[in-house]
Amino acid sequence: MIDLKQWEVWFVTGSQHLYGQETLDKVAQHSAEIVAGLSASSSIPVRIVNKPVLTTPDAIYDLCLDANRAKNCIGIIAWMHTFSPAKMWIAGLQALNKPFVHLHTQFNRELPWQTIDMDFMNLNQAAHGDREFGFIGSRMRINRKVVVGFWQDPDVADELGTWSRATSAWHDAQQLKVARFGDNMRNVAVTEGDKVQAKIQLRYSVDGYGLGYLAARFGQVRDSEVEKLAKEYDETYSVAESLRPGGSKRASLLDAARIELGLRHFLEDGGFRAFTDTFEDLHGLTQLPGAAVQRLMADGYGFGAEGDWKTAALVRAMKVMSAGLDGGTSFMEDYTYHWKDGGWVLGAHMLEICPSIAAGRASLEIHPLSIGGKADPVRLVFDSQTGPAIVASIVDVGGRFRMVVNRINVIPPQEPLPNLPVARAVWIPEPNLKVAAASWIFAGGAHHAGFSLALQSQHLEDFAEMAGIEFLLIDRDTTVANFKNQLRWNDAAYRLAGIN
Repeated sequence: MIDLKQWEVWFVTGSQHLYGQETLDKVAQHSAEIVAGLSASSSIPVRIVNKPVLTTPDAIYDLCLDANRAKNCIGIIAWMHTFSPAKMWIAGLQALNKPFVHLHTQFNRELPWQTIDMDFMNLNQAAHGDREFGFIGSRMRINRKVVVGFWQDPDVADELGTWSRATSAWHDAQQLKVARFGDNMRNVAVTEGDKVQAKIQLRYSVDGYGLGYLAARFGQVRDSEVEKLAKEYDETYSVAESLRPGGSKRASLLDAARIELGLRHFLEDGGFRAFTDTFEDLHGLTQLPGAAVQRLMADGYGFGAEGDWKTAALVRAMKVMSAGLDGGTSFMEDYTYHWKDGGWVLGAHMLEICPSIAAGRASLEIHPLSIGGKADPVRLVFDSQTGPAIVASIVDVGGRFRMVVNRINVIPPQEPLPNLPVARAVWIPEPNLKVAAASWIFAGGAHHAGFSLALQSQHLEDFAEMAGIEFLLIDRDTTVANFKNQLRWNDAAYRLAGIN
């Protein structure tokens, strides 16, 4: 499981020696109180670590180098309590290779009208100290987030929490390894992409493995391990009669358990946190992995079907961002439409939807699969939870990566689906199906997506900012005409920057 408390964000306060030691002591005291307050917020999932007040170029530079070297430091919150001349920050910000958020706040909520004097004014100068710091960030063209508001207000903690979740996912991507079992589904365009550029820009590595490597792991799994996992299946899910002990398909359940164990051992031993497979390459497998993939996703692994490594990495990032939040996150596919009632989407896949999004207890079932040419696969069947959610896609549009996000509202199926033996979700896209689908198509969004009831679009926007990739949002305010114009403006901006 994913534990975000293992990571820390450093709280850095800027000032200078112009005001004397007494003022600097108060700056340090106020910074410590703000850190204590933010640390107590349930909205921020990482540890906030208070650092000494920075007053010289050398101290700033050294701290930024220390942050780069600290394995558990995933980013910096910077605040200018007093005026901190921004030329002092240039070398440090040039050296810093971790994300930072600029917190524009002040220690006091209200002005002390009756007692305010110049000592108070000299101490509480964030109103223009942060503007000086903001200028140098803009002058240096640094991607960063700016959070404005009083530090004790919940919305400030919420924004910092959202950023820290995105930063956690970005930090995770620095070491992410994606295993591809087999290649892409043949002749499919959108699942292709530049893996070298992904390593350069998105930081994760993507490596291919023949199915023989995985099949060899199945043979190493002990029968006792298989029986133990099968018992876990029996106790965790509503297991179909034919799959229960003594049932006619019990052997298929045991095969599914062996596949999960072999796959899990391979991923753990290789340090992989995301993977793909494809039904066109199943050499050495008795059945296409269904329940195995679903359960691994529930444990935090990213997954993409048909060799879709970009979606596998995206799902992993979304898993990290959503750790500890209510709702779930899954691989998803826009499968088919309901055109009445304004238009709905039925999302599903052949097998691989994560049970973290399930409404109630999932059912473990076995049914034929009309493609792949293997034995009937075991899979978890359920309806999704309902409520606000997002679907997101990362695509390679040639020369750069693009992220497309659509805000949606997940609703219950309007009638039972007795003949559809897959996990599924039904949703209404914002602003409606016609506009959302047209905008998604104009943007080149994939048919595979990351789906989350736990995240908001801001999580992914912050992540895209850190990664330096294009971000497009489809929401209730979207019109096709404005969206097409945004695509044109973005294309022009990237071409001017020398990026196609």
